[in-house]
Amino acid sequence: MTENQTKGRVLPVTDLSLVVLVGASGSGKSTFAHRHFKSTEVISSDFCRGLVSDDENDQGATKDAFDVLHYIAGKRLAAGRRTVVDATSVQSDSRRQLIDLAKQYDVLPIAIVLDVPENVCAERNASRSDRADMPIRVIKRHIRELRRSVRHLEREGFRKVHVLRGVEDIENATVRTEKRFNDLTHLTGPFDIVGDIHGCGSELESLLGKLGYVDGVHPEGRTAVFVGDLVDRGPDSPGVLRRVMSMVKSGNALCVPGNHENKYGRYLKGRKVQHTHGLAETIEQMDGASEEFLAEVREFIDGLVSHYVLDGGRLVVCHAGLPEKYHGRTSGRVRSHALYGDTTGETDEFGLPVRYPWAEDYRGRAAVVYGHTPVPEATWLNNTICLDTGAVFGGKLTALRWPERELIDVPAGKVWYEPTKPLKSEAPGGHDGRPLDLADVHGRRAVETRHQGRVAIREENAAAALEVMSRFAVDPRLLPYLPPTMAPTATSQVEGYLEHPEEAFAQYAADGVARVVCEEKHMGSRAVALVCRDAEAARKRFGVDGPTGSLYTRTGRPFFDDESVTEEILGRLRAAVTEVGLWSELDTDWLLLDAELMPWSLKASGLLRSQYAAVGAASGAVFPGALAALEGAAGRGVEVTDLLGRQRERASNAAAFTEAYRRYCWPTQGLDGVRLAPFQILAVQGRNLASLPHDEQLALLDRLVEHDGTGLLQTTRRLYVDTADPESVRAGVDWWLEMTGRGGEGMVVKPLGAVVRWGSPRSSEAESGGEEGRLVQPGIKCRGREYLRIIYGPEYTRPDNLTRLRGRFLNHKRSLAIREYALGLEALDRLAEGEPLWRVHEAVFGVLALESEPVDPRL
Repeated sequence: MTENQTKGRVLPVTDLSLVVLVGASGSGKSTFAHRHFKSTEVISSDFCRGLVSDDENDQGATKDAFDVLHYIAGKRLAAGRRTVVDATSVQSDSRRQLIDLAKQYDVLPIAIVLDVPENVCAERNASRSDRADMPIRVIKRHIRELRRSVRHLEREGFRKVHVLRGVEDIENATVRTEKRFNDLTHLTGPFDIVGDIHGCGSELESLLGKLGYVDGVHPEGRTAVFVGDLVDRGPDSPGVLRRVMSMVKSGNALCVPGNHENKYGRYLKGRKVQHTHGLAETIEQMDGASEEFLAEVREFIDGLVSHYVLDGGRLVVCHAGLPEKYHGRTSGRVRSHALYGDTTGETDEFGLPVRYPWAEDYRGRAAVVYGHTPVPEATWLNNTICLDTGAVFGGKLTALRWPERELIDVPAGKVWYEPTKPLKSEAPGGHDGRPLDLADVHGRRAVETRHQGRVAIREENAAAALEVMSRFAVDPRLLPYLPPTMAPTATSQVEGYLEHPEEAFAQYAADGVARVVCEEKHMGSRAVALVCRDAEAARKRFGVDGPTGSLYTRTGRPFFDDESVTEEILGRLRAAVTEVGLWSELDTDWLLLDAELMPWSLKASGLLRSQYAAVGAASGAVFPGALAALEGAAGRGVEVTDLLGRQRERASNAAAFTEAYRRYCWPTQGLDGVRLAPFQILAVQGRNLASLPHDEQLALLDRLVEHDGTGLLQTTRRLYVDTADPESVRAGVDWWLEMTGRGGEGMVVKPLGAVVRWGSPRSSEAESGGEEGRLVQPGIKCRGREYLRIIYGPEYTRPDNLTRLRGRFLNHKRSLAIREYALGLEALDRLAEGEPLWRVHEAVFGVLALESEPVDPRL
């Protein structure tokens, strides 16, 4: 028990702890609490009585009041907030509940005892109107219970006990907040984190040299961090200890304990331990060491902290891994997990414990770097990485440079110790081929994106997306991206037009985008193609056996029920990529393409028959007879001129409607007649190419089309426009008029610089994708006058209909386009950075969820 009895004493209190004030009624606990702690840190039992009964002195409400107190305290501790309990807590039973609460949330329980004479407590209560009638026997009982138990508080489980005796002692005391030993968030590195060494001294010296250290010091001020297991099994545990201890003492390194140091430390203290798993070798090697060195080793091991939280909370280093709920926490349970990990209670065929695969379920923001379980290769999994690459077993000694996330290793000199079982990788195929977790996408969520901050996903939208994903979508491992919806141009005031290019050019000019590209809009179905070099590349990167990629719609559904058709298209794409040499040029074994698959009828045959063809057939059956009757009536002198004119106009519009959708339908046999028009390479291995300017993108794709010998690929016509040059704008309008006049669907206008943020007009930041301002629309579709008949109906061009349609509301569609675009970019960034499947899928799922938001489907 810690008992300070000097004047002006300082009470060290850990920043994350459960502080229990212990004292009789009237001892000054509330005054002390509000003098030394934030008001938000203090939870008073009196206040909780008031919450449940409107009377802070209602002793009948005590049970409910403490239920509330424990609930609030639990919520604060779960959130990592220090909590101070202001209650008498003079009975061991009441304290036991609070100690259990501290254990539950892995924080230190600290007791501050206010031991005040009985007469002082009585006088204070008498001066309070709500306590004036408190019997003196209650105060006597409180003080009696306190003094009976104060000597046993540490035994009860309090990690620190401060006893303040008398009013003067209490008045002069000050509270000093101390950081937890594991809280090194102020250290930002850079770090070199070294895996399990196990006495491999020569390998350690080689690795430190390769990392740039000279005599344990890095000329650029980098700090080494050792994940433990310095000793046992290898040939030079004393040398490893001397090197690491020297670096730690000089401030050039940090070290966390491994289970082998923990066991050796107990041996040095005279505890009974089994001389197995390499301990016998360490004892033998240390046999000639001086008592002074052994004492230093014992002190060094005793001082090691279970884990460290570094770099503003972005990095956690421990020996055996640590779930997020234990980061920065302090308890025996946390230390045990950091040293040994968690086991299932079973043993494998080699007699070793089966470890619980905590990293599979890890979803924390901090990267966890650890060792303990040897693996052949250090591989990231769910933002965790194991650096024990079996140096002592003939593998290699590995270090991770942070924040660069670069792996550096040196081979073992030999097999120093035969492993009990062969090394096996913890990481699955394809970085993360394990099943997804419903909890990652279910309910109301917010997805963090680099380009748009937090994008909210409503619960009902997530439910709709879950239905599609679980029943209809392709394998999520082969679904790394979904394209965003696209907003149309602002409503045009040009006579006879609902959409016109002038509006798109004007919008981008207002957003400060000087150069745009106008791309032909193919009337087909949006398609995303994931093309791998071969089945092995697909297995290695995406964790699938058999498929060499995927081809899916903008809602993630496979284009073809027959997988062989998909594979044939992928094969033709792969041949073109190989022919043009893009695998080596882009340094990749896979690429992701955004494209349009034609004809429209290939995927929309059901819609055509039920909706469009029905209208065309009905009009074809009705109007000839109606017109013949009206013309006959007119020939007989009946006045039907206006009616006949209106019906001829309607017949003409209906014929134009039928002609409009027929342009985008043609027969196919197998892949004969099928066309694929790629217009963007989205990503390749290690790179998100969505920010590559569109002219460079199209130049790459032109080469791909040129080297396609099957007739599958089709080029995308384009025109570049300067939004501030009237002649260039006029040329863009004429190009659109000519193309739509020949039956084309229209065009998509895009900023030439791809990912662009809004800046002042003509600003360079807008073109360069600077961080200032909001994202501008990635593309604006401008559909042709005749094509829009398919969307708005045969007679939409009538003046009265156009007037009504010009009131369409576009803001929600534009907002949806930007949010989906940001989620898509985030998915591509995570994919390129090799993040786990669940992280990529989170953003992809968000796009699909937003697609279920109610919006005018004609936009």
